Amino acid sequence: MEERVELPHWEPGTVAILATAGEGPHAIPVSTAIRASERRIVLALGARRGSLERLREDPRVALTVLAAGDVAFTAHGTAQVIADPLPGIDGVVGVEIEVERVSSHKRPTFSIADGVAWAWADDDARERDAAVRSALIEL
Repeated sequence: MEERVELPHWEPGTVAILATAGEGPHAIPVSTAIRASERRIVLALGARRGSLERLREDPRVALTVLAAGDVAFTAHGTAQVIADPLPGIDGVVGVEIEVERVSSHKRPTFSIADGVAWAWADDDARERDAAVRSALIEL
């Protein structure tokens, strides 16, 4: 597995898997992960998520992204809450991951043609998601 220093780019709304530490590994899908810099990711979690409680107790996390455009990596680092609540969004917390290393999963034997498609089933959820992304970008 190739180790990288810099985070690759991925499209907004890409579904990623956030793994938190604790008594045992725990992984959830997230759709709000945004590349904030070469070594920083911001994302939003619901204030009542178990993953949020877990990362507050043990900040070690991994975020795996498999997306169209042949993007395949895991970012390993530490997470911390940077906005509780996320400005203007009740019940949602802003989280920052300071990335320590990036493991590339790209191989010459395959390519990633498509990622998981995430679509909101109602207009209110779609609008809330857009508001969450805007608030994260401001962080």
